[in-house]
Amino acid sequence: MPTRSEAITRGVRVSVTARYSPEYSDHSRRKWFFLYTIRITNEGSRTVQLLNRHWVITDANGEVEEVRGPGVVGQQPVLKHGESFEYTSGCPLETAFGSMKGSYEMQLDGGETFNADVAGFALRERDDAIN
Repeated sequence: MPTRSEAITRGVRVSVTARYSPEYSDHSRRKWFFLYTIRITNEGSRTVQLLNRHWVITDANGEVEEVRGPGVVGQQPVLKHGESFEYTSGCPLETAFGSMKGSYEMQLDGGETFNADVAGFALRERDDAIN
């Protein structure tokens, strides 16, 4: 699985790049920390707002954690046609490898909501494989 992913849902493009963060990791405490940068671009004709996030995080032992909550990094960005929002966040794991996937609940300017996919991407300490 690559450390990058991209998905387009109803004109909302979600691009992800993930990387290992040695400065926030502590192997002696079984803590591996990963940073991921996400860029959300509205390629559709209507204004959208990100309301909620849903993540499915799986570690190398097959343990799954689901995270749900409002917005991203404390924000619920509104994106007009052609606008983008980018942020970086982090994910701790108890293993040196894992993966994430999820979705953003988006609301169109008329009130209709839909889920914009975040395609799966790898979280790994070593990047020996080709992305």
